[in-house]
Amino acid sequence: MKEEKLILVTNDDGYDSKGLVAAVEVARAFGRVVVVAPETTQSGMSQAITMYNPLYLRCVRKEEGLEVYSFSGTPVDCVKMAFDYLLRDERVDLVISGINHGSNSAVNVLYSGTMGAAIEGSFYDCPSVGLSLDDHGADADFEAAVVYGKRIVRSVLEKKVELPLCLNVNVPVGKPGELHGIRLCRQNRGFWREEFYRHEDPRGRAYFWLTGDFVNGEPGAEDTDEWALAHGYVSIVPVQVDLTDYRQLAALANVLE
Repeated sequence: MKEEKLILVTNDDGYDSKGLVAAVEVARAFGRVVVVAPETTQSGMSQAITMYNPLYLRCVRKEEGLEVYSFSGTPVDCVKMAFDYLLRDERVDLVISGINHGSNSAVNVLYSGTMGAAIEGSFYDCPSVGLSLDDHGADADFEAAVVYGKRIVRSVLEKKVELPLCLNVNVPVGKPGELHGIRLCRQNRGFWREEFYRHEDPRGRAYFWLTGDFVNGEPGAEDTDEWALAHGYVSIVPVQVDLTDYRQLAALANVLE
């Protein structure tokens, strides 16, 4: 009999989101599941942590093989709460963050609360997978994300992987049979160009809404996550935390000598 795995699930869309239900479906195929997810939406929180406000933990649901907690902090706070308090005496075998409403490809990995939580999980020498679906709609169909999520998680759990490991997985829109498979990719060099829309409240004070458009910096490159998504492939980008620009080290040695 195989040893039961312990899977931590979190996200940035909140403990009651449709995508979290889908992530739990993926996780329950492999063992016991503990969910620690934000009380409210925490999209765009990246690696943010809560330092100057109290944090509140609430048990939402408990049944055989599944515990669900809502937490008043950020996605990274949720991972820290799980590893350093709730599960500090247990070994977590895998972290799943998601399934996010909307892709986290390209530069979005830096802004994403979903990926912030997955990266945090990897700090504990625990394999971590951030799962995202390229659909922001409230009625998004997560079937393909669940199917491919199970396939990827099974591979990570059953095969020897080098730690730390954090995977940024993005699934295009479509039924499982309509997708073309999985592609290991690099991160696209795209960026956002934002706009601020100015309005005035009833007292005449200015306020702003942020919006913007994504600019694909290399639309012809076929080895990126953006290309994979656009062509019906599930993209997988292994993510590392080291932000050192190694290409600049030698050049700067001459400039700064």
